[in-house]
Amino acid sequence: MADEIKSFEDLKQAAGSIATAPERREPKRDELGRSYATGRRKDAVARVWVKAGSGRITVNGRDLDAYFPRPVLRMVINQPFVVTNTAQQFDVVCTVAGGGLSGQAGALRHGISRALCDYDPELRKALKAVGFLTRDPRAVERKKYGRAKARRSFQFSKR
Repeated sequence: MADEIKSFEDLKQAAGSIATAPERREPKRDELGRSYATGRRKDAVARVWVKAGSGRITVNGRDLDAYFPRPVLRMVINQPFVVTNTAQQFDVVCTVAGGGLSGQAGALRHGISRALCDYDPELRKALKAVGFLTRDPRAVERKKYGRAKARRSFQFSKR
């Protein structure tokens, strides 16, 4: 019995010596100095390219203010830059498709966060702490047969 415990302790010690510090992530950039990521929210998908620049955000070939007229949506999109203290340091070019404006803004925030992590892995900790790297899994529930909507029944008539 003592031999088993001793060998188990030896095994734990050997495993501890094999496990080294987590390897440092390397930046992922293309030949133009851009990082790419995909963001998703509801039915919206955003393809995002981030590179060092002056803070311009272009969505589907249009300026951010022209594409997202509501200030709340623009605030949601700029949150990753505020959290990482990198406002006005990156240019963003993206294409969004599917869903509505709110879902597209959420997808864009998710894509920008992931692209920033690829550009500079040091930013990952701050973005992960506030939950910007987590894909929001909520989506519209499908309509069922025998129902008016996903869960609503047809109106009942006594006569």
